[in-house]
Amino acid sequence: MPKFFATTPRGMEPLLAGELQAMGATEVETDRSGVWFAGELEIGYRACLWSRTASRILLELARFPAADSQALYHGVGQLDWETHLAPEGTLAVDCTAGETPINHTHFAALRVKDAIVDQFRQAHGVRPSVELARPDLRLHLHLAGEEATLSLDLAGESLHRRGYRQEGLAAPLKENLAAAILLRADWPAIAQRGGSLLDPLCGSGTLLIEGALMAADSPPGWGRTYWGFEGWKGHQPKIWEALLAEAGQRRAAGRAHIPLIRGCDADPQAIRAARANAARAGLEGAIQFEQGAFAQVGPEGPAGLVVANPPYGERLGQERELARLYLQLGEVLKERFGGWQAALFAGNVELRIPLRPRRSYTLYNGALRCRLLIFSLDATPRQTAPPPPVPQSPGAQMLRNRLKRNVRLTGRWAQRQGISCFRLYDADLPEYALAVDLYQGETTWAHVQEYQAPTEVDEGKATARREEALALLPLALEIPPEHLFFKMRRRQRGKAQYEKQAAEGRFYEVREGGCRFLVNFTDYLDTGLFLDHRLTRALIGELAGGRRFLNLFGYTGTATVHAALGGAMSTTTVDLSRTYLDWAQRNLTLNGFERGNDLVQADCLEWLRQAERERRRYGLIFLDPPTFSNSKRMEETLDIQRDHGELIQGAARLLEPEGILLFSTNNRRFKLDQEALAGLAVEDLSRKTLPEDFARNPRIHQCWRLERQS
Repeated sequence: MPKFFATTPRGMEPLLAGELQAMGATEVETDRSGVWFAGELEIGYRACLWSRTASRILLELARFPAADSQALYHGVGQLDWETHLAPEGTLAVDCTAGETPINHTHFAALRVKDAIVDQFRQAHGVRPSVELARPDLRLHLHLAGEEATLSLDLAGESLHRRGYRQEGLAAPLKENLAAAILLRADWPAIAQRGGSLLDPLCGSGTLLIEGALMAADSPPGWGRTYWGFEGWKGHQPKIWEALLAEAGQRRAAGRAHIPLIRGCDADPQAIRAARANAARAGLEGAIQFEQGAFAQVGPEGPAGLVVANPPYGERLGQERELARLYLQLGEVLKERFGGWQAALFAGNVELRIPLRPRRSYTLYNGALRCRLLIFSLDATPRQTAPPPPVPQSPGAQMLRNRLKRNVRLTGRWAQRQGISCFRLYDADLPEYALAVDLYQGETTWAHVQEYQAPTEVDEGKATARREEALALLPLALEIPPEHLFFKMRRRQRGKAQYEKQAAEGRFYEVREGGCRFLVNFTDYLDTGLFLDHRLTRALIGELAGGRRFLNLFGYTGTATVHAALGGAMSTTTVDLSRTYLDWAQRNLTLNGFERGNDLVQADCLEWLRQAERERRRYGLIFLDPPTFSNSKRMEETLDIQRDHGELIQGAARLLEPEGILLFSTNNRRFKLDQEALAGLAVEDLSRKTLPEDFARNPRIHQCWRLERQS
């Protein structure tokens, strides 16, 4: 069955995967800036015609070794190109590359072209010519390691070019990004129930046109005049014609279901361009455009969605002016659009909207990192609710006083150190056995865990104290109650601490030492960022420069991000969980690290043995295993107290000369077996890597630096 890869801008991979699954694609799997899938050729054609978020649909032709340019030339020459292209045809070759011996993409593309034209010249005495704009055959070469993947670009040019936008204004929004914004804002469901769509800063109308195409069940590729597969000798016209006939019927029937869609802009040139673009998209009369300032816009029609892409500042305005615009926009939404949903695509993430988003997503407009904020606007004017009663028991007052004190002292310490995520309270009062961690990003969140009470403690009293503390915490910390997340922490064995507690899938962005991380407060016992490892991660960043870095039991890849930021030559992250590797990839992407970072799903014990057989070497290794693991996917159980000697020695055998191994464990009863570490120089870093906010409990983690003795 043919295999395909669909490319898309960063952050849009889950949306694209959902589209492909709905079309009937199989083996759908997200990857960096794209999605792998399988299916018959009809699925590839359907994706070209119907995908709203894809950039390109690549049909894989071959994979072969490419350790150097000659191997690349040979691999391309092994294919029968007469089955794909006529001798007098035209072709173009694009190339992307990761970490690979052939590091010049233009040269690699030329070698592919040479191999193809040489084959035709030898067979026929004539050769295809190169045509960069709309060739008969556009190929895509991807190099990773010593392997080449050669694919046919079915669309031939980026799918964001729908064919309707010919009059763009400054700072245009690509059509597939506009579609992603609307999909994230649940516009298809709002449109289906008859809700209206309004863009008060509509520019050339891209968001509204994409919204109308969705509501009308119209394929985004309908208006395109060029497809890359039409000059391909493997093209099957009957399949394509059947898809077009089906799309035409759906498009004709869907026009009647377009709800009220309106756009407004103060620039008359923008309104003229928007009307012309809508007409080219076959939507003349389906969208109302009017010139005017957004401050005068009010709601019309059934409550629905307000969507806007305000100026970013980098190209269109100054920050002071933008601050006023964002403030005014928020006030207009709050005062006039009660009962509506709102979606603001904010390029300048430092500016603030006077509204609290219920969801946020990171998307990229080209290389520019942007934030999509989703709001639910109150249906009735806000009324100030009376504050909840403050617990009055002597114990509660003691807890409140301690929290206030810690906020003052620990908060000031964290601010001086530039620390935004830290432990505020750790069972300071034995009666309130809580761990309270503060995470500061766009706002402040509190992650609260209660240590399980001993069996001799009366359950009723423990419950009363817990409820008292949870009522008190938002007041003492001055945060909304919905920003507090509570979990019961029981003694864990195996992978229980990593198992799902919920399935909300909501992530929040925080910062640490110049790095950005995504944390999740609900779905797992831990958030994805171990705060007690803060200094350990900083040490990794300091040691990583110019070294190959290996992160074993890599979890969400936070140590990998620090290594990459510290200038690591390359990074490899190994973990058995696909979930955590995907999370690690998102953390790397969030920090702009696209290349030289391998993510390996494997049992670390088996992977170590395989890596030793392959003679892999690393200059810096971070080994942070769980205390115990018996995953069904592991070939053997892991008990860190029993197995740490063998595990450390196995990792140390991968060290380069003068390489460094950092070993860490959170097993509070752990004792290092020095005899099992013969041949290694060992330095205890436990105290040096213990952050000040965890100093009350020095056994929370232990850490050692190990090097091979000469």
